[in-house]
Amino acid sequence: MKQILVIRGGALGDFILTLPALKALRHAHPRARIEILGYPHIATVADRRFYADAVRSIEYAALSRFFARDAELPLDLRDYFGGFDLILSYLYDPDQIFENNLRRSGAQKFLRGPARIIPGTPAARQLAQPLQEVGINVTDLAAKVFPSDKDREFAHRFLEDCEPPILALHPASGSEKKNWPIENWIELAKASLNAEALFRTIIFVSGEADENEMARLRTLFEREAQVRFAHQSPLPQLAAVLEQSTFIGHDSGISHLAAAAGARCFLLFGPTDPKVWAPQNKDVRVLLAPNCDLTQLDIATVCNAISL
Repeated sequence: MKQILVIRGGALGDFILTLPALKALRHAHPRARIEILGYPHIATVADRRFYADAVRSIEYAALSRFFARDAELPLDLRDYFGGFDLILSYLYDPDQIFENNLRRSGAQKFLRGPARIIPGTPAARQLAQPLQEVGINVTDLAAKVFPSDKDREFAHRFLEDCEPPILALHPASGSEKKNWPIENWIELAKASLNAEALFRTIIFVSGEADENEMARLRTLFEREAQVRFAHQSPLPQLAAVLEQSTFIGHDSGISHLAAAAGARCFLLFGPTDPKVWAPQNKDVRVLLAPNCDLTQLDIATVCNAISL
């Protein structure tokens, strides 16, 4: 098998949960060219970083023709898809229209990944299951990212004036229901600053959807010498920072990135099931909120978990 395509949309957490499958695919076919069709700002964590030889954007207008039954398919995309020995797709395709159009293009072997995750089984296991059809049994469900030398150079510059040990905090997620109250994060940060023997630097991590939380935290902490802010950092560079940190976060994509980077993680779970959605990495500890309600998870529980 010389040419493999993995089609993966979704958010950051979804992508990282797919990495155990990609790792097994890479180990099974170490000389194959593996390409990812996805969102470049997310798939960059895999691009020329062990998993993929190239990434192509899924946000390509002509690709929409492949979701229309009996459509006239663009010649360039027919040639593109027809050049792969194996295509693994995680796109939602209930009527198999996309799949059939790939077959019309000459796709030699097609694997259909689960577009939706069902309760009861780790998501990483469900996402890896289709590889059994080509004789690949995925046993290691711990996602891992591999920052490049340039990523680590960025981290070195970013952390140059930061004294370890480092505590990274990500007080947001894709849903308010999955968030610990911001007031609790503020108290946790203050407690961490007062316990200098344990953590000497705090890094607040944020993405484009976290503006409200970050504005409040900046107002309170930006003048603190021990506090840094990592806002919308490119994901591979952020991974290189997080691998040198202890991390606290929610059920979020950034939490999955931290775990995959090898950080010691304390993840606060509320309404979502950690048996399904928590990273499978050995250094991850889940703090489950009483009654699955994060407003009921008290600050003392989190402080005790990290020995503050």
